[in-house]
Amino acid sequence: MQMFEYVIVLISIVIGLAVTHLMQGIAGLIQNPLRARIWWVHLVWVAYMILSIVFWWWWEFNLQQIKVWTFPIYLFVIFYAFYLYLISAVLFPTRLEGYDGYQEYFLARRHWFFGLVIGWAGIDVIDTWMKGAEWFAVVGRDAIVFNSILALTGIIGIAVRRPAVQAVIAVGQLAYVLFGLLRLFNLFHFGTT
Repeated sequence: MQMFEYVIVLISIVIGLAVTHLMQGIAGLIQNPLRARIWWVHLVWVAYMILSIVFWWWWEFNLQQIKVWTFPIYLFVIFYAFYLYLISAVLFPTRLEGYDGYQEYFLARRHWFFGLVIGWAGIDVIDTWMKGAEWFAVVGRDAIVFNSILALTGIIGIAVRRPAVQAVIAVGQLAYVLFGLLRLFNLFHFGTT
């Protein structure tokens, strides 16, 4: 087994747990919708995280660009997977006691969620750079723009509690990530053949 294969197995397990956590949260809402009040903005962030995690796992295949694996690189990649799990866990807490539904919970915990999102933006730039100069030359500019927007989203999300602003942030970020996925996978063309 090559080092890349060894690492990808562990991050796949951790990422699988993150997706499972999100899916269990969704299933819990379906199974018992009266348990807590659902907030559509919260569900937009859940959809965003599922897409982002699946997309991240797909792009981590490019870790095979790394020729020499060191223990710090290994720790960083594993930490990144754990970090994504942590963001997912913040979206669906074990209990909602003390909160009148997901809107109140999300708005009360937005500092944690968006603080983690800001950290994620920096971690992702490092992850992109780690894959090598050739890889960074191809996607580095897009990664910096995307992560700058993600960090700005986080700053606004922390600063502004208003539900309408939170809705605009969530929908805007989901639309942006969907656009990025479509563009990167060449799923649409702008007047080209």
